[in-house]
This record gives sequence, C-alpha cells and structure tokens, in this order.
Amino acid sequence: MTSHLDLSLRSRSMLAVLIAQFLSAFGDNALLITAIGLVKTQGHPDWIPLLQAAFVVPFILLAPFVGALADTFPKGRVMLAANALKLAAAVTMAAGLQPLLCYGLAGLGAAAYSPAKYGILSQMFGAEKLVKANGLLEGSTIVAILLGVLAGGWLADHGLNLAFAGVVAVYALAAAVNLLIPRFPAEHALERFDASALLREFLAGLATLWRDRDARFSLLGTSVFWGTGSTLRLLLFVWVPVALGLTSNQMPANLMGVVSVGIVVGAGLAGALVKLEQVNRALLGGLLLGPLVLLFAQQTALLPAALLLMGIGATGGFFVVPLNALLQERGHHSIGAGRALALQNLWENLAMLGFVGAYALLEHLPVVKVASGFGAIVLLGIAALAWGRRVRSQG
Repeated sequence: MTSHLDLSLRSRSMLAVLIAQFLSAFGDNALLITAIGLVKTQGHPDWIPLLQAAFVVPFILLAPFVGALADTFPKGRVMLAANALKLAAAVTMAAGLQPLLCYGLAGLGAAAYSPAKYGILSQMFGAEKLVKANGLLEGSTIVAILLGVLAGGWLADHGLNLAFAGVVAVYALAAAVNLLIPRFPAEHALERFDASALLREFLAGLATLWRDRDARFSLLGTSVFWGTGSTLRLLLFVWVPVALGLTSNQMPANLMGVVSVGIVVGAGLAGALVKLEQVNRALLGGLLLGPLVLLFAQQTALLPAALLLMGIGATGGFFVVPLNALLQERGHHSIGAGRALALQNLWENLAMLGFVGAYALLEHLPVVKVASGFGAIVLLGIAALAWGRRVRSQG
C-alpha cells in the first residue's frame, strides 16, 4: 500500500489520524477523571478500580472480533463508529445512568478504535518509517492524555456538568475529523460474519503470533507496560493524599500529566534512536521502569516525586513505541495489522485487569507498601523478558 501513496496524501492522512487520535484520547482521559469525580461525589470511592475494570473488559471480550472489523472496513470509518460509541457513553453517564455501565460502553468504543488507529499506520508506511509513525501517534496520544487528565481534573473540581459538556464536545469533534481520513482498502475483508469462525481464526492468529519470536516479545513487553500504567494512575489517587497530604482531584491528574510528558519524550527518543532491526535497545527503557517506581513510592515531597514520574514516563515511552511498531510489522505480513493489534489489546488488557485486580485486593494495605511491591513486580517481569530475549538471541 505504501508504494501507492504519494508523500502529500500520506502527510494529509497522517495529520488527520493524529488529530483524530488526539481528540479521542483527550476525551477518554477527561471522561475517566470526570467519572472518578462522579463516583466520589456519589459516595463510592471504592468504585474507582472498578471503573478501570469496566473499561478494559470489552477489550478482552471483543478481541476476537474487533481486529477482523478493523481489517474488513476502511479503518477511518471504524474509528468514526467507535467515537460515536464513546460519545454515547459520555451522554448517558451525564444523564445519570450507572457510571460503571456507561464507562464500559466507552471501553467498547475504545476496543473497536484501537486496532483501527494503529493498523492504519502499516497501510500508510513501510517498515523503515513505522517506528517514527508510531512515535508520532504515541506522542499525540500522550499529549492528549496529559491535557485530558488536566482538563478533567480541573473541570471535575469546578462542576461535573461542565466536565461532561466538555467531554461530549471533544468526542463530537473527533468523530468529525475521522471523516477526513481517506478510505484505505480493507486488508483482509470478511465475506460474512461468523462468530465461531472468527473465534477460531482469532485463536489461530494468536498461535501464529506466539510462535513468532518478535511478536511474542512485543505482546509480553507492551502488556507489562500498560499494566504498569493503568495501576499507577489509580495508585496516584490514593498515594497523593497519604504521601503529599493533598486531597483534590487536580493534583493526581497533574502528576498523571507529568508521566504523560515523560512518555512523549521517551517516544520521541525511540523514534530517533531505535529502528526495527535494533528493537532490543528498547529494553534499556523497560529495565528502568521498576527501579523508578520503587524510588517514587518512597517520596514525601512533590518535586522529587514529579521528577521520578517523568522518568517513569520517559523510560516507558522509549520501551513501548518500538515494540508497538514491531508487532504491526509482524502482523501486517502475517495475519493482518488490525487482527494483530486486537490480539495485542487482549494481552494488554488482561494484564491491566490483572494488575488493577491485584491492586483492588491490596488497597486496604498501606499504599506505600503496595506501590513498592508493584515496582518490584515490574522490575522482575521486564528483567525476565530481557533475559529470555538475550538467551534466545544467543541460541
């Protein structure tokens, strides 16, 4: 596909994808902070981990189907339909429906959106440009997370109705920008929808990617990263009042934004320094994640905590961006990029659900101890992954 795209069309297409992804991710994160503010106002702070679980469950349940959907229809139109679901989630939550169900609907939209937004890159760019394209998309996403959590935190502290109005407007604008993405042809179109056949195909695709050494490395590595990120942002809402003595929604949101800035920096460095044939360099960032989380857990002052969180973001961005590009490239040449990204979503969201579930079980313990244990698990997990990668490369 890349050879048929001239530079001007490719640039316009990438710009539309970046803007659409920015707006959609902004809305996702503003909606999360608004939902957290809502359940706290309703007297259910114990629902905060359940919000994250409600969002990721659709990624797991729909994984056999959303990748095929992304590969069957023009990916820009799939992104449009997914944003419409997110818009409906924000509207229904604002109207007073059960927040967990509404946030689950947003997760449904996100589950459909993800394989389309990443899979379209492999239709626009060859392997030599894929890491840089992923760096741009990841950078757009992280800037959106930064601004989304900041805006969500500020709005939630100044009025939930205002916050919901802002989220609805952003999702509507994202849907409009989706219409500007060109209609790229389907990669592996379905002739008919057969749920059992899709499930069998999904399992066969999982086996195909698992046998691929590079794809397996990417699946495991990105799963650890996103499990780490999902747990860290929930931890912040408990850690900040205990360690820093601050009780507003704004400060945890600000610190989540600091992590996002770090990820932008790390993603940019990865795009400049790591090519697909040098993907093992990404492990340098991954191996630093756990130690930085361990150090962060012990802080009692804002400045060192913020610096460590920026470091966590930077090392995480440097780690995950090349691994995303690696899986897209392997998927594009085997089962289809959309299907490969759906499989990645399954792994990542199982990891997120497992990490968040473990946190929910342990949240009665002192938060500093929980954060420290979490950092140790991340360190051991990525060290095992690096060791396995090294052993296989020498074999």
